[in-house]
Amino acid sequence: MTINHITTPLDSATLDSKEHYIFYHKMVDYVFKELIVAVQQNNIISNQELNMFKQYCDLLLYSIEAMRVKYMYDEEDNMKIDLTESGFPNYLEFRYLFNDLELRDDYLGKLTPVNELQEEFLDTLMRKKQPIKRSKLFQAASIVYYSSVNKRYIFNRFVQGKIVKAPAGSEGEYLTSWSFYDVASNRPFVCFMYFNYHNSDVNDYRDEIYEVLKHVADRKMNLDTMAYGIDRKLAKVSPKHIIRIDLGPLHNMFAKDANELTHVILEGIGKKEIPVESYALSMKIDEVKSKSEFKEGSFFNKQILQRWDEVFRQKYVFAPHRIIQLLYNKTPEIINKLAKPPIEMASLKIEQLKK
Repeated sequence: MTINHITTPLDSATLDSKEHYIFYHKMVDYVFKELIVAVQQNNIISNQELNMFKQYCDLLLYSIEAMRVKYMYDEEDNMKIDLTESGFPNYLEFRYLFNDLELRDDYLGKLTPVNELQEEFLDTLMRKKQPIKRSKLFQAASIVYYSSVNKRYIFNRFVQGKIVKAPAGSEGEYLTSWSFYDVASNRPFVCFMYFNYHNSDVNDYRDEIYEVLKHVADRKMNLDTMAYGIDRKLAKVSPKHIIRIDLGPLHNMFAKDANELTHVILEGIGKKEIPVESYALSMKIDEVKSKSEFKEGSFFNKQILQRWDEVFRQKYVFAPHRIIQLLYNKTPEIINKLAKPPIEMASLKIEQLKK
């Protein structure tokens, strides 16, 4: 167990007010949309990988928006966020969404019918000239949540992509992707695997591939360990190139960790050198390739396995121009080790938080 696996109350913290949650949701939505554009413009991953990457980001944003609606007027509960080396919702929030939607019909049956609620709202606003009670607004938000959110688009703890033909010149003949939300770090990961298949039709072996990835490659671990586990359990598949993208942490005003980039942003906000909506996003890409093959097993049960090269690691930071300047001044040793100079994203403009 590493220090990253030790959980604290900050792994499942609540923000101070509904205004903070509004601020937080706007920030996450904005940063991820900017990230997709920045990754594309800087050719960090291939076009085919980018299309898959977008889909996983869309699922993540859809889920976080569903959480926003779910908790919008709930006075008794709030979304839990990991404020240490993450900046994203606690993984249990995604499970709660999924569990909620499993029982959507039961919940909808217990809620006030839409027509009755509309008439009550009109009567309160037009005749009584009074504001709608928050408890009634919560009922309305719950109706929207249970009637409009689609379980198919929730970012589950493991999300499997399809198997497609890899582009010409790739390390393998086929490409598949998957994404998972790591329980220990509360961060999303996106993975790609280029591989060869030893029989004629890969679709005949598709379910076995999906099942192994779900059980062997669904959490953060050493990438060569993950690659070896996949290779050993899939006798008819030769993995040739595996890529894993680690999204986060999201450094922002809510973070409460010892990360140097977070510290620079919090210090800058505290000294009013930068606005409260300042942010930076770290992203790490690990990849490993097969350098040769060897046979293992008995004469009648031999399996071809891969000899993996060393894991190649690249780190990136995305931030607005003012934050990049600040990071160069305060943490040059970190910035100089990045795969590319910090990648500029647009500044976020949000109305000041209420005191």
